[in-house]
Amino acid sequence: MSVADSHPTEPQSLYAAREPVFPKKVYGKFRNLKWVIMVITLGIYYVTPWIRWDRGAALPDQAVLLDLANRRFFFFWIEIWPHEFYFVAGLLVMAGLGLFLFTSALGRVWCGYACPQTVWTDLFILVERWIEGDRNARLRLHRQKSWDLRKMRLRLTKWVTWLLIAVATGGAWVFYFTDAPTLLVDLFTLNAHPIAYTTIAVLTGTTFFFGGFAREQICIYACPWPRIQAAMMDEDTLTVGYREWRGEPRKNSEAVKAGEPQGDCIDCMACVNVCPVGIDIRDGQQLECITCALCIDACDDIMAKIGKPRGLIDYMAFTDEESERAGGKPKPIIKHVLRPRTILYTALWSLVGIGLVFALFIRSDIDLTVAPVRNPTYVTLSDGSIRNTYEVRIRNMQHETREFEVTVKGDPAIRVELEGATDGKIGVNADEVYLQRVYLVAPAGSEPATEERSDVRIWIEDLTSGERAYKDTVFNGKEE
Repeated sequence: MSVADSHPTEPQSLYAAREPVFPKKVYGKFRNLKWVIMVITLGIYYVTPWIRWDRGAALPDQAVLLDLANRRFFFFWIEIWPHEFYFVAGLLVMAGLGLFLFTSALGRVWCGYACPQTVWTDLFILVERWIEGDRNARLRLHRQKSWDLRKMRLRLTKWVTWLLIAVATGGAWVFYFTDAPTLLVDLFTLNAHPIAYTTIAVLTGTTFFFGGFAREQICIYACPWPRIQAAMMDEDTLTVGYREWRGEPRKNSEAVKAGEPQGDCIDCMACVNVCPVGIDIRDGQQLECITCALCIDACDDIMAKIGKPRGLIDYMAFTDEESERAGGKPKPIIKHVLRPRTILYTALWSLVGIGLVFALFIRSDIDLTVAPVRNPTYVTLSDGSIRNTYEVRIRNMQHETREFEVTVKGDPAIRVELEGATDGKIGVNADEVYLQRVYLVAPAGSEPATEERSDVRIWIEDLTSGERAYKDTVFNGKEE
């Protein structure tokens, strides 16, 4: 037995503690674009519930409202009722196709600029930088073992600010589901429903944790999109990459020490220091990269300072690599963007959008559903006539009470009787669904009464506007 074998090997831990990422402040066009998108998206999120929209006395004066109690969705002049859920489904399809389109054209650009996790993480990092300083100062504070008064003051200030942002985030969300001014008063007077407080607490906790502590971990481990995006991309997709044929060998590398000409990369680590997920883009395409392009801004700034051409790190496509290695120029961006895959996604997205707009303009303000009463399917009256019963729901989507007349088409022998109405007319309040029991009666010996089943059509007519709607159903009789 050797001396080495006489000493058992020390157990090695397979777990490595996470080292927090502290991105360095960077300036440039992509960073400015991210600031603009952050301001716009946060502004829309926080301000939208407070936009007023006059809908009359019977409806809430809120421009955007998810009225779950009454099962309706208000978006400025558009009102979506439960039976029109296909509008919501269409919008979800458009959102999915839009995500496919942007990913196929520009990689994980949604994640880098507009994803809520990215936007709120950017906001939290901005607060952290204001309070604790830039990257080096935050690193020193993080590695400081002792918790003196300064560290406690900085951390407490940062956490309280994060918490206030998180509370505002959770609070803004609940305002989308009821009248915002009324709910705000109820929240502060402790008269709001427990669900409102619970929702705010849950969203506050998740925003505080995800934006303040989890950060890139959500993008790398929790989000499924990095695993899916590869199916949307191909060799013509423009994504952030490193021109290693121009940058290598790097300064101070073994190759340069051996006498090879140095590339443009001076190994300054600027691209790594600004990365919000803590990767080195020079290692090639990686699942963690969210295509935020901050590394492009950092590298371009260094290249300008040392007198080298910009674009060592840039948006590029794999199909241009061979040409660029040979000293040629890449294809125009428009040729990368306009290709069969992106054209197909754009066409599908446009078709769904056009279909939704068309459906929105042709939809009626009145509607009905007809449900035959099956027990019994028909009743034989004392004079031998056959009566069928139906439950008719009339939906008045107008903002004023309307009177409707119910008629039947299919056989002139069938007459209509309304429960509780003698004149064949029904008054339906504004924005209401009214349940009316309708009887269809066929005289004894008539064709509908003697046939086992007859097709009929129940019509309703708005006596104010003349607008009509119908539903087909069947009349059950008996064979003699």
